[in-house]
Amino acid sequence: MAVHCVLFEAPLSEWPKNPESFLSSKGARKTLTAPAPFADETSCQCQAPHEKLTIAQARLGTPVDRPVRVYADGIFDLFHSGHARALMQAKTLFPNSYLLVGVCSDDLTHKFKGFTVMNEAERYEALRHCRYVDEVIRDAPWTLTPEFLEKHKIDFVAHDDIPYSSAGSDDVYKHIKEAGMFVPTQRTEGISTSDIITRIVRDYDVYARRNLQRGYTAKELNVSFINEKKYRFQNQVDKMKEKVKNVEERSKEFVNRVEEKSHDLIQKWEEKSREFIGNFLELFGPDGAWKQMFQERSSRMLQALSPKQSPVSSPTRSRSPSRSPSPTFSWLPNKTSPPSSPKAASASISSMSEGDEDEK
Repeated sequence: MAVHCVLFEAPLSEWPKNPESFLSSKGARKTLTAPAPFADETSCQCQAPHEKLTIAQARLGTPVDRPVRVYADGIFDLFHSGHARALMQAKTLFPNSYLLVGVCSDDLTHKFKGFTVMNEAERYEALRHCRYVDEVIRDAPWTLTPEFLEKHKIDFVAHDDIPYSSAGSDDVYKHIKEAGMFVPTQRTEGISTSDIITRIVRDYDVYARRNLQRGYTAKELNVSFINEKKYRFQNQVDKMKEKVKNVEERSKEFVNRVEEKSHDLIQKWEEKSREFIGNFLELFGPDGAWKQMFQERSSRMLQALSPKQSPVSSPTRSRSPSRSPSPTFSWLPNKTSPPSSPKAASASISSMSEGDEDEK
């Protein structure tokens, strides 16, 4: 796939304020819609004169007829946020910039730095899909040469300011700094490829067991037969622990629910008990309705069972002056005591009748 670069062929009047929109419209770089092209797949022949810039000029946005070409290089193994932040800084150093990223090959990396987790093809592809990268240079040199800088029309090199000793040099960017082409960026603390590898090595058993669970074989993981059996046994133990933990959590939830329900039941029972006691006291208390009703019924029963008593004194008769007071008869029955028997009552009535006849 050949991508024709018209970056420097367009006249000044056609350049918009936003260079990314120009690149998208002309087909050289469709930002955020397609991966960045490789440098060896483009036919970028810059016809405009490439004048050397100072950092002050670049920060002012000059020259206006082309973007400032910034170069950043590295290994970019296990591409992470620290890499992306460094490239973001390189891309935003100047108002109008074009970021080229050089990635070293496996041979150079293994020779000067060490073995990588990702191979060079994987590392190239990771860079192509970073939003800040405009172009990727494969098999980048370990030390930048004037020929390489001239070939790619590089204005500035972006990298962190820490001296990078390698390939027999105290600082591989020393000559770039002396030429005034070096622009420093800031490292992201707490994240690096070495840190990630250290985590994996430190927790090797955990990740080996994890991959065995996911279907990788012991041969693929370079794990011995004994360790494989040990890891699988540990996985089974962990599964049992997880099941026990789940049962415990469910049991706790059940107990909590029972406690909540029992608490509600106790509260309802207390409320009902108070209501029952109150009703009982209203009925059977010292001033309860039941006592009043009992007293009323008792009085009615006593009235019904007790006989009516005779009047204490008989009504007085009008006496004539010719007559003497009526004699007192001793045979009259006691007013307070009733006749003891029917026969006695009959005798009393008979004697009363005879007394009336004699009086007449």
